[in-house]
Amino acid sequence: MPGPASERATLSRDLADFLIELSIALHKHAMYPEGHPSLAPAAAGVTRRAERLLQDRSTLSLGVARQQLVIEGVATDPKHPVLAELAGRLHRHHLGAMTFRRGVEAVEVAAVLKALAVDAERRGQPLGLGPPEGLRAWAHVQLHPLTYERLELVDDGAAASERGARAAQLWVGLARAALTAHAGDDRPTPTEPAVIARAIDDHPRTDAAAYDQVIVGYLLQIADELKTAGSADAAALRRRTSRLIRALKPETLRRLVEMGGDFTQRRKFVHDSTDGMAVDAVLEIVQAAADSSHQTISHSLVRMLSKLAAHAEGGAPQVRPQADAALRDQVRRLLEGWTLADPNPDAYGAALQRMARAAPDRAVTPEGEHATEPDRIVAMALEVDAVNAHVLAAADRVVQAGRLGRLLDALAEVSESPGAAREVWARLATADVVRQLATQDPVDFKTLERLVPRVGVAAAAPLLDALAAAEARGVRRGLLAQLAKMGPEIAAIVVQRLEDARWYVTRNMLALLEELSPLPAGFSAAAYLGHPDARVRWQAVKVQVKLPDERDEALAVGLQDHNPRTLRLALGLAVALQSCPDSAVPVLAGRAVDRALPPEVRTLAVRALGHARGRAALEALLRLASAGRTLFGREKLAPKSPDLLAALVGLASGWPQDPRARAVLHRAADSSDPDIRAAADAGGRESGL
Repeated sequence: MPGPASERATLSRDLADFLIELSIALHKHAMYPEGHPSLAPAAAGVTRRAERLLQDRSTLSLGVARQQLVIEGVATDPKHPVLAELAGRLHRHHLGAMTFRRGVEAVEVAAVLKALAVDAERRGQPLGLGPPEGLRAWAHVQLHPLTYERLELVDDGAAASERGARAAQLWVGLARAALTAHAGDDRPTPTEPAVIARAIDDHPRTDAAAYDQVIVGYLLQIADELKTAGSADAAALRRRTSRLIRALKPETLRRLVEMGGDFTQRRKFVHDSTDGMAVDAVLEIVQAAADSSHQTISHSLVRMLSKLAAHAEGGAPQVRPQADAALRDQVRRLLEGWTLADPNPDAYGAALQRMARAAPDRAVTPEGEHATEPDRIVAMALEVDAVNAHVLAAADRVVQAGRLGRLLDALAEVSESPGAAREVWARLATADVVRQLATQDPVDFKTLERLVPRVGVAAAAPLLDALAAAEARGVRRGLLAQLAKMGPEIAAIVVQRLEDARWYVTRNMLALLEELSPLPAGFSAAAYLGHPDARVRWQAVKVQVKLPDERDEALAVGLQDHNPRTLRLALGLAVALQSCPDSAVPVLAGRAVDRALPPEVRTLAVRALGHARGRAALEALLRLASAGRTLFGREKLAPKSPDLLAALVGLASGWPQDPRARAVLHRAADSSDPDIRAAADAGGRESGL
């Protein structure tokens, strides 16, 4: 599109924020399980933005294309990752549009998001192909179907390439969108331009916003496709689109080209049409765009363009290309000078624009004070060492404005012996202020780290509340680190939070207790070793092994866990601690020969067996080291493997005096393999071998 980049058609801030909020909420519903604490706030956020937009309109409709959305006539950028993902998910459900009506409630939005979150492939049938009543199940939200189950090519030439198939799909999609109110799913879709134009002209004005959004979306895509498609691939689509444009009533074409009142979007559509559509269609669109934009095209220019169009369509063969090129060039020049010149000088106009958009430098509050006054009030109070209710109220406003860090800098520069600094600190160093800092977005961890030591143990409760509600992993890590710095004094408060029904809260509390050393007297994580969620059990094993009296029980339970991550953790701890409870030996013996486990896990199980002192462990190690007997009845070693080497090390270090173990170790010492000899000698000096 000609013109500077700043003139590109863009959504208003409110509409863009609504679409992004909708996409993020849908992504959360697809990612998190039902009942997750992130889902209800996500649906509520979409509802709030929809209510704000519906204050000055009765309905809000958005059309769906393959990679972009059309809302109030403006098409979103197909390269925008968040909005392209939303468009793609809706498109895979064979939906052509969504409509939100005034009075929409969060429970309706949550139900719609839940339905859309299930991918069309996993559902087995896209929503748009399902029963029509399922799309109208909500009073204030409606989904509009758009199906392609009888996709047909425009003509034989279009089937020759992928781009031809794309052109055919666009045309059939436009036909089905236009005729959706006239044809049932069991009837073939007419694709004649005249039939489609008549359906668009005659479509009832009830719920017209959603219908128009879909038609506009397809016209945008067709114009963009024709702009870059080769003549052979797009010839049929170009002819049919031209016939459709000619067949539409002028008022219908003006309504579609108006594109929700966005002048730049109209100019882009005209420009794309100029590059790809037939010249007679270009002329119709230019006139409709001029009427929609309240621009005037002289009658002489219209007659000249019409004459060029006639020569381009039916003139002599040598004249057609020149007339076609001349008409398109004239339209491009017309678009470049479409707007009236600003009568003000450029610099003066720019200054007026800045003045219109700029916020007041010193906005006045309802109380008659300027926004910067609270900082000055507190600073002066610290300098003169005088404080009153107005100073403390000013400190509160500084916190609410997110400038607490600056106030702490000012407090650091004055002595605390005067009463003013001490009183201001007492006002700031509270659990309520900590809560404000911990729940703001983004969290100011630097300021939080400076404030928490002043608040002390009272800061633990608001930090733990924020941790339970935090969605971002980075925020959770920062809050856990801040809580860990508070030390064992908050351990009792953390233990009380373990009874939370949410698994991730229990897991986070156990992780925090692991950092708070030493653990509270009498505490045990045994109750969580059998938790239904494997992530909680994994964390409980890590905490429980820190208690000397509970270590064997934790290892025994962890070694019997069927979750691979918990099992690997318990095996690693048993090897690192050189401790293996006898009760776990039978399970370990089975793990050591379980071929369903990864080789490194089986080797860890063998190494853990080497630290057990029961006879069952000895028997298991002997079985792992032996490969039966030779023809002469002599026992032989198992083939070399990590499991054999680990078994030999376990026998050498734990059973050097046992006769059977000594016999195996002697055979290994006589091996020609240096690794086997080294494994057998691991403890030989102590045993005298």
